[in-house]
Amino acid sequence: MKIEKRINKQRQVRAWRVRKRVRGTTARPRLTVFRSNKHIYAQIIDDHEGRSIVAASTAETGICPKGENGGNKSAAVKVGQTLAARALEKGIKLVAFDRGRYRYHGRIAALAEAARDGGLQF
Repeated sequence: MKIEKRINKQRQVRAWRVRKRVRGTTARPRLTVFRSNKHIYAQIIDDHEGRSIVAASTAETGICPKGENGGNKSAAVKVGQTLAARALEKGIKLVAFDRGRYRYHGRIAALAEAARDGGLQF
């Protein structure tokens, strides 16, 4: 139990370390990512108003149909493309990327590159 508490604390500190440098404003909102084993979630947040502007995840049936794996790179690419398209519809082009406690590697990097290709500027 001690080890689990220590690991959870380390994860939280890692997320805080990243988040203290990345702030979302009305002109440049924050694109944040959450990764689980089954799904990947991304949303664009305006920290000034404290609300989520646009969101996309593999839990949505439009992005990842039932029975398809939502926890791999190809699913992350779909989420990045969908998020970029929805953001451009709302008039958002500039974002600050918040990777959270995750390394910029694998699914996180695939999502970010797909969002860049979709028209978002980091």
